[in-house]
Amino acid sequence: MDKINAIITGIGGYVPDYILDNEELSRMVDTNDEWIMSRVGIKERRILSEEGLGTSYMARKAAKQLITKTKVDPDTIDAIIVATSTADYQFPSTASIVLGKLGLKNAFAFDFWGACCGFLFAMDSAASMIQSGRYKKVIVIGADKMSSVTDYTDRQTCPLFGDGAAAVLVEATEEQNIGVLDSYLRADGKGLPFLHKKAGGSVCPANHFTVDHRLHYLYQEGRTVFRYAVTSMSDDCELIARRNGLTNANIRYVVPHQANIRIIEAVAKRLEVPMEKVMMNIEHFGNTSAATIPLALWEYESSLRKGDNLILTAFGAGFVHGASYYKWAYDGDKYSAPVK
Repeated sequence: MDKINAIITGIGGYVPDYILDNEELSRMVDTNDEWIMSRVGIKERRILSEEGLGTSYMARKAAKQLITKTKVDPDTIDAIIVATSTADYQFPSTASIVLGKLGLKNAFAFDFWGACCGFLFAMDSAASMIQSGRYKKVIVIGADKMSSVTDYTDRQTCPLFGDGAAAVLVEATEEQNIGVLDSYLRADGKGLPFLHKKAGGSVCPANHFTVDHRLHYLYQEGRTVFRYAVTSMSDDCELIARRNGLTNANIRYVVPHQANIRIIEAVAKRLEVPMEKVMMNIEHFGNTSAATIPLALWEYESSLRKGDNLILTAFGAGFVHGASYYKWAYDGDKYSAPVK
């Protein structure tokens, strides 16, 4: 039997309707459009504002669009993996909720907590599942409701984050030299003090003090995170490019985590890749954590062609980081238009 490879065969996405732009944000906190654009390159972000809706809602919408678009039989799906840091509940898993809402009968489901690297890590895990020969079809979803952990009194962090989800169908193929071809994934636990949510876990459960002192929001030391993100993502991409013979001439797109325009530009410069070869949606979606990379693929899908060389890269809390080499498996315009 030929080697089994894992390929993406379709993408679905979802972003909320409500747009929080810089003008409105400047009425909430001491900031302005010029300050935000010059530092992070974000003009607006989507917010899931309806009461009672969480990450699973967006994940389900993205997965439903994916299933409709690809016409895959839901009963043939073996597993759902949801990469998220903003689960609906501490338990059960958000993936199990999505599975239940979609009515899948022959699949198992689990969450993957890899912060902003979640989709990258989950894709590598799904590829290994497929390559083992035990599974044929896995849905991988990157989804985060970052507005639920964003402190809108903190001018340093609140302009950064938005909400969204995107889902990919990962399938088995015996076609060679296509799909997930290489990955370099790492973590450095020393990053804990610089990027975390202080309360709500087993170390510091919720109580009156944690709520009163706003400890259930994301905390970030921006300069330190920026420095580590630039170094890690640039080094990781350079390593993947070098060991796979990838250069400016044969890279179709770099697909970076959308955290900060300056980080993205630094990665492109290190690879000597022009910005027109870099997928970007940060200006209108902001940082959607685990959803940024699949949302970028969703938006750029129609421009992709079979055989295109992509480098995916991300950095996140826990100081998780990495890069993957993916060779695209289909002409993206075979799906004439996104299914809304």
